[in-house]
Amino acid sequence: MTIFQKIIPALWLVFIVYWGVSALGAKRSLGTSAWWKQSLVRGGIVVLVLAVFHVAGAGRALRAVLAYQAHSILLGAIGTTLVIGLAIFARVYLGRNWGMPMSRKEQPELVTGGPYAFVRHPIYTGIILAMLGSAIGENPIWAPMLILFAPYFVYSARREEELMCEQFPRQYPDYMRRTKMILPFLL
Repeated sequence: MTIFQKIIPALWLVFIVYWGVSALGAKRSLGTSAWWKQSLVRGGIVVLVLAVFHVAGAGRALRAVLAYQAHSILLGAIGTTLVIGLAIFARVYLGRNWGMPMSRKEQPELVTGGPYAFVRHPIYTGIILAMLGSAIGENPIWAPMLILFAPYFVYSARREEELMCEQFPRQYPDYMRRTKMILPFLL
């Protein structure tokens, strides 16, 4: 096991702890969908991820990739670098305006600075990059999770943009024209 295979899970733990603690100070959400509906979607994703882990023959392929990966300092460094920070930086910049995906906030503000000057959904971008980095630097089992979660993030981003256009009918369409949704300069 390389040092990177210890650092990456530690970074994910920091991410999860920070996310939970900072959620306590977020503005109150208004008119969100029932918690159980959001839980069903997230639970379905978890079930799909677990099903991927049990695919026949996947164990042999993973062991071969892990054998190569365990000896690659470069892959570990690249992976760790991708895991560090954009989602947390975006979350810090968003401050109390952060909320669960597709939720409305009390006294909303349109945040367009910091990482939001480059992409409209840098938290999703950061999580996608972190999953990619985890697959490269720690364990390729992250790749199926990335494949399953990325479409959910795009769906969430589109729904959030509909809500933002309703809340900020003049500003948000202008902001959409200036920035990309998930990947700077591409998407």
